[in-house]
Amino acid sequence: MPASRTGRPPVSRAARRPAGSRPPRNNPVRVLHLRVRRAWDRPLTAYYLILGGSLLITVLGLVMVYSASQITALQMALPGSFFFRKQFLAASIGAGLLLLASRMPVKLHRALAYPILAGAVFLMALVQVPGIGVAVNGNQNWISLGGSFQIQPSEFGKLALVLWGADLIARKQDRKLLAQWKHMLVPLVPVAFLLLGLIMLGGDMGTAIILTAILFGLLWLAGAPTRLFVGVLSIAATIGVILIKTSPNRMARLSCIGATEPQSGPVDCWQAVHGIYALASGGIFGSGLGASVEKWGQLPEAHTDFIFAVTGEELGLAGTLSVLALFAALGYAGIRVAGRTEDPFVRYAAGGVTTWIVAQAVINIGAVLGLLPIAGVPLPLFSYGGSALLPTMFAIGLLIAFARDEPAARAALAMRQPRFGRKRAGGPVPDRGPRRWNTMRRRASAARSSGER
Repeated sequence: MPASRTGRPPVSRAARRPAGSRPPRNNPVRVLHLRVRRAWDRPLTAYYLILGGSLLITVLGLVMVYSASQITALQMALPGSFFFRKQFLAASIGAGLLLLASRMPVKLHRALAYPILAGAVFLMALVQVPGIGVAVNGNQNWISLGGSFQIQPSEFGKLALVLWGADLIARKQDRKLLAQWKHMLVPLVPVAFLLLGLIMLGGDMGTAIILTAILFGLLWLAGAPTRLFVGVLSIAATIGVILIKTSPNRMARLSCIGATEPQSGPVDCWQAVHGIYALASGGIFGSGLGASVEKWGQLPEAHTDFIFAVTGEELGLAGTLSVLALFAALGYAGIRVAGRTEDPFVRYAAGGVTTWIVAQAVINIGAVLGLLPIAGVPLPLFSYGGSALLPTMFAIGLLIAFARDEPAARAALAMRQPRFGRKRAGGPVPDRGPRRWNTMRRRASAARSSGER
């Protein structure tokens, strides 16, 4: 290289970039997508979604129960806050059950599976004893506890089937017995049919549908072969069709799907149509909290099965979409917990609870929207009813315990707890460098279990 005129070595200069070859600036949409994906990928995301989502649904449900039940309480010559106070008491007890379940170890949950199942079967059989069982709206599935307090044992049957079924399948997987179809079905399906039979003796087909969904969710998670899965589904569908065809009330509910007039032919679709009226009159932001018109005697069961319709009327589309988003987040978190664990019991229990809550929410909201027949099931954590709220909150506590038990979540929680203790001890806190959440993610094992899909 020739020397310069001044005698100094020449300075090497970088070649100029062409005008059109500049690096593109960061796309704001792509940056936002990466940030959201990074936030979803953090180890405590499922924990916060389950805890925060269930808390918001329960609090909003208390508000809507107070608003939707005032007129019904006054028509029954009761104080306007009667149903709200009972629901608040149930929510307080349920919060204690949630906290207890979230702190219990997995071994204790498995140990409680058989006692809960035995207690649920005993109470569901006790419902059919004359003088003990109480009929509500034509279904005899209640036991009176004195005064205005009643209990519905079939709601606890859902929790019993989830815990017992998860423990049963996990033990069979440990012994490598799930490859045989008889071990896949027995005794899971016979016990589930026993619970379904006790429920159908009282005429509550809505709860029976939820229990059937839990059963199929457990079979799917256990890796049931397609032929076996379709066979059991066909048997259940055949029984369901027979039960619907032999009941004029169920046939009437089926014919009210998509109805737009209260009296469409010989069938009275008053409740279904007025639920649509409530949703349609809400608009984008609703008529205001407490300003519902349909709850003034036009909409039956406004604070129980059709509380979603009152929510749409008072809070509008924004309120209903918020409720849907909370249930979607809860369902996503449950699927994430079930998919990231290596413990078979945790996988089946988390999947069973998620199937239970999501299926019940879909059936309730679908009935209010006129897309499904009215099954008479409450909206989980939202509708009035202590018998439904207590086992559901205990099940949410299960999901919280499982989410906390993930290895990455345990590491993240352990790093947060001892900070102040180290500072008070006088020693400087060592600099561990920036936390990288991706390094704390649990890596899936190379040999996945046979029940994992």
